[in-house]
Amino acid sequence: EGLDPALRYKREKGLSIDFIPGIEMNTEAYGEEIHILGYFIDYNDRCLRQRLLGIKEFRYVRAKKIIDKLTAMGIRIDFNEVETAAQGDLIGRPHIAQVLEEKGYVFSIKEAFARYIGKGRPAYVPRYKFLPEEAVRLIKKAGGVPILAHPGLLKDQRIIEKIICLGIEGIEVYYPEHSKLQINEYIKLSRARNLLITGGSDFHGTDGEGSRNRLGCTGVGPELVRELRNYCIACRSHQQREKK
Repeated sequence: EGLDPALRYKREKGLSIDFIPGIEMNTEAYGEEIHILGYFIDYNDRCLRQRLLGIKEFRYVRAKKIIDKLTAMGIRIDFNEVETAAQGDLIGRPHIAQVLEEKGYVFSIKEAFARYIGKGRPAYVPRYKFLPEEAVRLIKKAGGVPILAHPGLLKDQRIIEKIICLGIEGIEVYYPEHSKLQINEYIKLSRARNLLITGGSDFHGTDGEGSRNRLGCTGVGPELVRELRNYCIACRSHQQREKK
């Protein structure tokens, strides 16, 4: 929902910056949380938007269930407070954690997850199981390029090969929490498997924890961006020829 306002702002201000519409999808498989990035997507694609709407509605229901569990434990927070923290209609656990911190139940968002709403904690509610292969399929159908985000955060590095086999077309090699050794290994893997190389800071706002509160702390040079763009253009041209 933020892409159109961002594009309008760019045009109104006459900013000479590249605008790349994208998305990050949280998926789950092989006992791990796997994040899939989609670059140069058609964010008005009907199938993509309908699927995202369904996921968003489930997150809304999940947040209410978590709050109900917290209430049963004697922790008084209101759903309206969580909606205010979210500043929109996309509600997640970090917003619940924020309210818990504001009301003095915990000292930090990290503690909220560790004590109450993290996996295995008393107020945890499992999220909808969205598979990486569906994310890859949706991104490709919307004309985008699917990329495996921050592979260094995966506990079992062996599943990277499995994810590549699902149709991933690139790896987020450059990431704040990747070591130099990991970066070199992912570069080798990308070249061996003919995959695109991307990077980013994974900025989650100035109140994010760790590296994710530093906008632009990690990225890639213009050459890798051009490779990504040219790959996307070539893929779209191929799809158009196939349709004809």
